[in-house]
Amino acid sequence: MAFEGLSSKLNKVFGKLKGHGKLTEKDIKDAMREVRMALLDADVNFKVAKDFVNKVSEKALGAKVMESLTPAQQVIDIVHTELIELMGNTEVKLDFGSKPPCVIMMCGLQGAGKTTHCAKLAKWLQAQNRRPLLVACDVYRPAAIEQLHVVGEKVGARVFDEGQGNPVEIAKHGIKYAKDQGYDTVLLDTAGRLHIDETLMQELKDIKSTVEPREILLVVDSMTGQDAVNVAQSFNDALDITGVILTKLDGDTRGGAALTVLAITGKPIKFAGVGEKADDLEPFYPDRMADRILGMGDVLTLIDKAKATIDEKEAEKTVKKLQENKFDLNDLYAQFVQIEKMGNVRNLLNMIPGVQGKIKEEDIDDKKLPHTKAIITSMTPKEREKPSIINARRKRRIAAGSGTSVEEVNQLLQQFEQMQKMMKQMGFVGGKKKRFPRFPMNMGGMGGMGGFPGM
Repeated sequence: MAFEGLSSKLNKVFGKLKGHGKLTEKDIKDAMREVRMALLDADVNFKVAKDFVNKVSEKALGAKVMESLTPAQQVIDIVHTELIELMGNTEVKLDFGSKPPCVIMMCGLQGAGKTTHCAKLAKWLQAQNRRPLLVACDVYRPAAIEQLHVVGEKVGARVFDEGQGNPVEIAKHGIKYAKDQGYDTVLLDTAGRLHIDETLMQELKDIKSTVEPREILLVVDSMTGQDAVNVAQSFNDALDITGVILTKLDGDTRGGAALTVLAITGKPIKFAGVGEKADDLEPFYPDRMADRILGMGDVLTLIDKAKATIDEKEAEKTVKKLQENKFDLNDLYAQFVQIEKMGNVRNLLNMIPGVQGKIKEEDIDDKKLPHTKAIITSMTPKEREKPSIINARRKRRIAAGSGTSVEEVNQLLQQFEQMQKMMKQMGFVGGKKKRFPRFPMNMGGMGGMGGFPGM
C-alpha cells in the first residue's frame, strides 16, 4: 500500500507526542528529527526533507502550539498542512483548451507503464464524456503498436497507426484523422528507452514542436523512488512537461517520489496509477494523499469509486431486500462483483479512517474472492435463494463443481448466516425499519463481509 512505511513511522512519532500533556522545545526537536529520518527512509530527497522539517519546526515552536491544551494535535495539523503544500495544495486538472482536439503527449522510459496508462487515461476520459483517440508513435519497441491496439480494445478506444513510419508524421496524421472523425482528445503514445538518451529527446522535441500538444504528461514508476524524480527532472528540462502520472503507487510502500516530484520539477502530479485494472487510475489529490499518509483514510476517494461503479437502481433494490430480510446468495454474489469493480479490497479498506495500518497482508487475499464466487455459481438457483436446504450431499457437489473444499463451502454458508442475523438486527429496531445507507454492503456493510474467504 502507498506510503505504508512512512505512515507507520509518522504515527509512532505522533503517538509519542500525544503522551505529553505539554510539549517542550526538546520534545518537538526530537520529534522533528524522527520525522526527517522517516522521510529519508521513504526515499524523499534529502533537501526536500530538510526544508519540510524546518518549516514544520518553525510553526510547531510557535506560542500557539506550545501553549495549546492539545499541542500534539496542533503539530499533526501543521504536518498535514505542510504535506498538502509539498504535493501541490490542490488537484491540477487537465487543460483541454477551447479548440478540439486536445493533444496529450505521453512520454516516459520503457517499463514505466506508458502504453498501459494511455489506455487507462483514455478510459478515464470516456468517463468524462470525452472521445479519445490513441495514436501509436512508438515505432521502435517490438510489439508496441500491437500492445496499444490490445489495451485500446479493452477500454473501447480507437487506435490510429501507420506501422513503422516516421513518429512525427504519424502524430500529424493522427491529429488530422481525429479532426476528421470527431475525436476531441488525442493521446500520443511516444517511444521510450531503457534510459534517457539524446536521440529519444530529440524525437520528442520534434513531435512537440510539430504538433504543439496541449499537455505533455510524463509517466514514471513511483517504485523507483528518487530515480523517478531524476527522470522527471530530465524530461522536464528537455520538454517542459505539464504534469506527471505516477504508476504503481499502490505497490510503493515508501512514497518518496510522490512527495518529491513537485518540489524538484515544479510540475504537478496529475494522476496516480493504483492497480493493474483499466480503471485503476485516479486524479491526484494532495489533500487526500496527505490524509492517507497520516492514517486518516480517504473517504472522498472511496465515495468516488462507489459512485463510479455502483448502479443506483440495483443499490435501491438491495437496500429494499435488506430491509425486508430477503437478501440471498444471488444478492451477495452481485455485491462481490461490485467490490471487484471498485478495485483491490485491501486498498479500499485502508481508505476507511482508523483502519489503515491495522490490516495484515494475510487477512485479505483478493485471489480468494473468485473462489467464493465459484462456490455460489456452483449452486442451483433454489440453493442460492434458500441456502438452508444445502445438506452434506449438496455441499460435496458444490465443492466439486467449484474446485474448492467442503470446509470452504461451510465457511461461506456460516458467514452468510451470521451476516443475515446482523442485517436483521440492523434493519428492524422496535418494529420500525432503520434507515440504510444509499449504497449497500459495498460500503456500509463491508465489515459484515469480514469473514468471507478473501475478505
